[in-house]
Amino acid sequence: MSKPFTLTTAISYPNGRPHIGHAYEAIASDAIARFQRMMGRDVFFQTGTDEHGLKMDQTARARGIEPRALADEMSSYFKEMDDALNISYDRFIRTSEPAHHRASQAIWQAMEANGDLYLGRYEGWYSVRDEAFYDEKELIDGEGGTRLSPQGTPVEWTVEESWFFRLSKYQQPLLDLYAAQPDFIRPDSRRNEIMRFVEGGLSDLSVSRTSFDWGVKVPGGHESDTSHVMYVWVDALTNYITGCGYPDDPERMARYWAEGGDIIHIIGKDIVRFHTVYWPAFLMSAKLPLPKQVFGHGFLLNRGEKMSKSVGNVADPLELAERFGVDQLRYFLLSEVTFGNDGSYSAEAIIGRANSDLANSFGNLAQRTLSFIAKNLDGALPAGGASDPADAELRDFVSGAGADFAAAMGDLAPSQAIEAWMKAVFACNAYIDAQAPWALRKTDPDRMTAVLATLYQAIGNLAIIIQPVIPASATALLDQMGLPADARGRAAIDGAWYDALSSSSFILSPPKPLFPRLELAESEG
Repeated sequence: MSKPFTLTTAISYPNGRPHIGHAYEAIASDAIARFQRMMGRDVFFQTGTDEHGLKMDQTARARGIEPRALADEMSSYFKEMDDALNISYDRFIRTSEPAHHRASQAIWQAMEANGDLYLGRYEGWYSVRDEAFYDEKELIDGEGGTRLSPQGTPVEWTVEESWFFRLSKYQQPLLDLYAAQPDFIRPDSRRNEIMRFVEGGLSDLSVSRTSFDWGVKVPGGHESDTSHVMYVWVDALTNYITGCGYPDDPERMARYWAEGGDIIHIIGKDIVRFHTVYWPAFLMSAKLPLPKQVFGHGFLLNRGEKMSKSVGNVADPLELAERFGVDQLRYFLLSEVTFGNDGSYSAEAIIGRANSDLANSFGNLAQRTLSFIAKNLDGALPAGGASDPADAELRDFVSGAGADFAAAMGDLAPSQAIEAWMKAVFACNAYIDAQAPWALRKTDPDRMTAVLATLYQAIGNLAIIIQPVIPASATALLDQMGLPADARGRAAIDGAWYDALSSSSFILSPPKPLFPRLELAESEG
């Protein structure tokens, strides 16, 4: 039996409403989780919001409300987005939850028990926007002699009492980890960047703040602790094990956060350092298992430009989903962007891809085949007939595409998976054009029967395969086609479901179109 599969997105920082970048990460992670479930895995898929830190505190003050009220409001927008985009999370975690505070304090105490925390004084550069500390050597020059972080965000000189984590102690253990597990950081470009950073030397990390109080309190035992809250990244990263039961549920931890378990973090490339340097070091210190892999995906660009509120090109994912359709948006993002690279989107690109692949190729294939059966066979599924080598060839091609799809999705390559699926869709369209069942109806009804049976089986298998990408549309098609729930897993692509269905009393109703053609609005031209 396969190991459980634990998958997480980064938790979103809700000092603003969600944008298309948040949606992209959620959709990609959801497709991976759905695929693993389809393969029969025990999956735990977590997402949520990261609600503490100075940035949230400042945003709340600027609005004249308490940080808790801001967190409640903004977190609800992220959950609304996930639900609207059909994200099949098992846990939507909020770092303001009492269970998460307990977990954060427990990992703090474990790191302290290992001798890795000490009280000192922090003097250095801090970016409020990044919630990150930076060394002098990392800064870049801005306009007017200002200093900026490597991300181009403003930094300020900060002086305050702080607890420190002995990150320097873990420089060699981290390098050993990267050497022993080359796939711990993916893609390779991110791995190379992190290795260079760690090889350059690690300084101990400030892990508490006293300048604000919106966060997880440092656990007691020291007089100074009452005024300290944890550095937001200690608390934020700990969310992954909070959801897996730490520290209250050891059985759940053993199930979803086990040594050597299939534990994967999907995150944006801008926070790879936190997840591949700080996080494994914290876990090593607390003597907890490490994740199997951290995958840093690229950014989404609006017509090739980075999104910016000042430019006015920040897209609301709910508006995009309403405009183009949830599955159409999901399909576009997963097929158009090579996972790990930056990608670009526009209304023209979304419409072009959705119309070409979904409406014209797959949707039309299903519509004309099912309509033909409903009209000419009174909805009775064809069985038997005069077979031809082309039938077995198509069945084998679709089965091979299913295997290629599975291999690519298992390797976190959704665009390659969809490419394999589309080749099978094209093969089915070539088959129906060559076999021409509408002509066979008059010249060779026996051959028509075999052709329609082959097509029905192929379309059903294509719908099974693509479920992780376009779950609502694939489910609607499989419902129309009468496939029972237990025939919709990867193992069902052997076609046994068709023999059982065609010999049952199922009657196919006239099908409803799945993918209406999208048109470009005048304002989008």
